[in-house]
Amino acid sequence: MKFPSPVSLQWIADLIGAKLTGNTAASATGINEIHRVEPGDLVFVDHPKYYEKCINSAASFIIINKETSFPPEKALLITDQPFEAYQTIVKHFRPFVPSTNMISESAVIGEGSWIAPGTFIGNHVTIGTNCRIHPNVTIMDHCVIGNNVIIQSGTIIGSDAFYYNTKKDRDVWYKKMESGGRVVIEDDVELGAGCTIDRGVSHDTRIGRGTKMDNQVHIGHDSIIGPNCLFAAQVGVAGAVEIGSGVILWGQVGVSKTLTIGDNAVVLAQSGVPGNLEGGKIYLGTPTDDAMLKKKELIWIKRIPEIWEKLKSK
Repeated sequence: MKFPSPVSLQWIADLIGAKLTGNTAASATGINEIHRVEPGDLVFVDHPKYYEKCINSAASFIIINKETSFPPEKALLITDQPFEAYQTIVKHFRPFVPSTNMISESAVIGEGSWIAPGTFIGNHVTIGTNCRIHPNVTIMDHCVIGNNVIIQSGTIIGSDAFYYNTKKDRDVWYKKMESGGRVVIEDDVELGAGCTIDRGVSHDTRIGRGTKMDNQVHIGHDSIIGPNCLFAAQVGVAGAVEIGSGVILWGQVGVSKTLTIGDNAVVLAQSGVPGNLEGGKIYLGTPTDDAMLKKKELIWIKRIPEIWEKLKSK
């Protein structure tokens, strides 16, 4: 999540009640979760297991619960509860504002776009030109829709990220992480009926230009889907996934979190993707493998009873 303008670290330290050390004269340009941090960003960490990863990430400033070594050009904001500090910052810059109209007065809708009855458009939404938004679509706050986009009935864009801070030493194990990100739908995208596109927890969930999705496709928080992809019905993509251009996911493919699928990969129906996939290949199965190898494997599996009977008879 980018701030409207750079914010001094001292001001942020005062907001969250943190001790500031290091490059104290610097200003932050945004706040992000570790998977999407950029130079100028704040990131938070509250477990020693992840200290080094956060401190050596692209983030310039780290909200942390212990003083430790760090590069001289960076800064630490030390507080007992880094997660709560993150929540405070997001709530300040992206507060919840109740909507009172089906189409917010702050929404911007381009020329030639048709919005069907029953559609909800939240605060500060931008919709481009010549779009077709069918009945009962929901577009939540701050989302961006490009030009020539078609969204079928019942699709929800910008619902909160499924993302929780987990600690087993408290009464409530899973604490919701405030979603400060957006969904950005680029030009010429088509979304089927009943799709759900979660907003980024701190960054943008992005659907690339010309991508087409069938009904009941789910895209998790902070995922980046490249241009000209084709997703069949009931595909599910978890959070912080990066999918290249021209990728095809056939029906009921499931993609695990924080992985990468290369350009022009094809994953056949009902496959499960647990790790990175190289582009330009066809995949099948759970876990996915080269489709031809997987088909040969299935043939041999079918022959196991026959082979077993032959072995018993010897």
